Amino acid sequence: MLDAVVVGAGPNGLTAAVELARRGFSVAVFEARDTVGGGARTEELTLPGFRHDPCAAAHPLGVNSPAFRALPLERYGLEWLHPELPMAHPFTDGSAAVLSRSVAETAASFGPRDAGAYRRLVEPFLPKWDTLVRDFMSLPSTALPRDPVTLARFGLAGLPPSTWLTSRFRDERAKTLFAGLVGHVMAPLSGFATGAIGLVFALAAHARGWPVARGGSQSISDALAAYLKDLGGEIHTDYEVKRLDDLPPARAYVFDTSPTALAKIAGFGDHYANYRYGPGVFKVDYALDGPVPWTAKEARTAGTVQIGADSREINTALRAASRENRAPDRPFMITVQPSVVDPTRAPAGKHVFWAYGHVPSGWTGDLTDALERQLERFAPGFRDRVLARATAGPPELAARNANYVGGDIGSGAVSGLQILLRPKLSLSPYGTPHPAVFICSSSTPPGPGVHGMSGHNAAKAVWRRLRQA
Repeated sequence: MLDAVVVGAGPNGLTAAVELARRGFSVAVFEARDTVGGGARTEELTLPGFRHDPCAAAHPLGVNSPAFRALPLERYGLEWLHPELPMAHPFTDGSAAVLSRSVAETAASFGPRDAGAYRRLVEPFLPKWDTLVRDFMSLPSTALPRDPVTLARFGLAGLPPSTWLTSRFRDERAKTLFAGLVGHVMAPLSGFATGAIGLVFALAAHARGWPVARGGSQSISDALAAYLKDLGGEIHTDYEVKRLDDLPPARAYVFDTSPTALAKIAGFGDHYANYRYGPGVFKVDYALDGPVPWTAKEARTAGTVQIGADSREINTALRAASRENRAPDRPFMITVQPSVVDPTRAPAGKHVFWAYGHVPSGWTGDLTDALERQLERFAPGFRDRVLARATAGPPELAARNANYVGGDIGSGAVSGLQILLRPKLSLSPYGTPHPAVFICSSSTPPGPGVHGMSGHNAAKAVWRRLRQA
């Protein structure tokens, strides 16, 4: 009998399996698709030689993850590549605000009236970042805070809506960039704890940047899988699990799946009936004949580029998708251009480009034209660079990855108390009605992102259970 079986070979499932195998437990992973990866994959979606990331592409939380940093993933091929700028936010006048590794450079891009306010916001937390990130990406039930005072100060700053936090800024440049940071998790700007979301992304950039993985996000998953195999773990692909009886006997079962899928497989009925999924995204992967012709020079060297003319336009787009059940006329966009720093991603002189906008859950329309009209506002002539495009709306995203219910790449709404308490109100969010069954997906704390911390935290709950048995 195995000690643990993990269902789903995304970053969280693989991390959970690694953590258990490192502690001497026998582990096997079962994945429905023919390769490991989940939200961290790389595929030739458009033309030969153009390597795209179907989901996550830039990894501020990955490079800062306490779980990943404790593992020898570089030994298994993971290499972080840092663009000249982690992120840029261009404006229609050809200028841009930036999120740089340097706090001073970032503050200066906001203008003199907001530079001091920004520095006062982020600088108190940076010296204690490593402890802070471990504290807020763990839980009291898995690890007591190492610095509760700093964590409490962070909570006071971040738990109110982001609109409250950005009220300290006087000009639109800082407000717009910060609004875009919140938009990465598809949360309306007025929501609870959205200030913390924006602050985490900003601090992550200053601490270690927003890198891409050389060769694509698949290299993160491949490194985890290779390490797991060296630890004696097994990985079985092309193995769809429809019920618990499909799995071999084990002392514990760990699911890197949505709560909905887990309830169906394990027979938990309506246990997760109140779990809410968020809006979907419409994503386009581009093969380009050259770099994106950004008007703002800062955007040409940034790994990630946010697209939204001002904070009001961004909030309108987020509200349209999440609360008004319609596709926005001017979508807020997150774009990533990996080939500005990784030449392995495209043939010589060519580029790959990754872009998405928010749409209602399950939306079946085509947002391509609206996305490209937005891009043309900030990069005139963009369409002339397009060699090929691969589009994926909510139905296609959900078909590729069952965790993306309705096209929700965050695996659950990041709003209300569900920002912190997911998938249920519980002191043991990784446990389920069955004492031998656990959940470790992005539907558990700390939530979305390729960071492995949900798997890491769940593994702690599992090995405590196994040691008690």
